[in-house]
Amino acid sequence: MAEKKKTFEEAMARLDEIVGLLERGDAPLEESLKLFEEGTRLMKQCSGLLDKAEQKVQQLTAGADGTPVETPFTEGA
Repeated sequence: MAEKKKTFEEAMARLDEIVGLLERGDAPLEESLKLFEEGTRLMKQCSGLLDKAEQKVQQLTAGADGTPVETPFTEGA
């Protein structure tokens, strides 16, 4: 069964926890590899969430009178 996607904040908190565990160096090699793999997945998820947020921010542009105007996002633009 697939793991439920974490929110950005949950993923970052878990990444922080993983970094702490790996920095301590107490975990056996096999567990360290599993933690590293989990951290890699979480980093990709966070990166994707940040990309989506950036796209939303870029959709806001200044209108003719200087007020913000939301424009539809188009892929590849």
